[in-house]
Amino acid sequence: MNKKLPALSVYFASIVSGFVIMGVELIAGRILAPYFGGGIYVWGSIITVFMLALSIGYLLGGKWSLSDPSLKKLSMLYAAGAILLLPLPFLGQPLMEALFVRIEDPRYGSLLTSFILFFPSTIVLGMIAPYAVRLLTVSTQETGMTAGKLYFVSTLGSALGTIMTSFYLVMVFTLPALFGGFIGILLVFAAVLYFMPAIDNQETTS
Repeated sequence: MNKKLPALSVYFASIVSGFVIMGVELIAGRILAPYFGGGIYVWGSIITVFMLALSIGYLLGGKWSLSDPSLKKLSMLYAAGAILLLPLPFLGQPLMEALFVRIEDPRYGSLLTSFILFFPSTIVLGMIAPYAVRLLTVSTQETGMTAGKLYFVSTLGSALGTIMTSFYLVMVFTLPALFGGFIGILLVFAAVLYFMPAIDNQETTS
């Protein structure tokens, strides 16, 4: 097997994680719209929740990467993200109905709904990028370049997820189908990374 394949798989998987994060964020607006509308406060709630969750995920991912990083552990993040996304198509409507009658102000209703539905899965998906940086770093001199490449491909994936979801996917697929597709993609890459051989020449840096 090509020695570069494990590292390339991490880069490609990072594109996928960025794609899924932005795809889910855009779908969140469609989920909340029937109950809370599609105004700026709804999107403000969604963006706030996603940014806060990602920031916590970056912190936790960096911390977790300090303890014996491996492709198998990285695969666990993809699997966990998929599992946390799984209930969303089923919990969304009952949750919004319950909050809609209890919280009169749609600003806070949309904020609380976004927090409950999307905060846990986004934290886990946010852990992927810093963990992947640590996994691919073979020396302290290469840390900056590795981080730059990883965040480049991850952001590229986010851009693709944004344009593909908003321009095409929401026009063709139902929301449950989209969630199913995102979950399936994460599980596929969880399996790929789990069975991929270890990255060569990885050194422990301090």
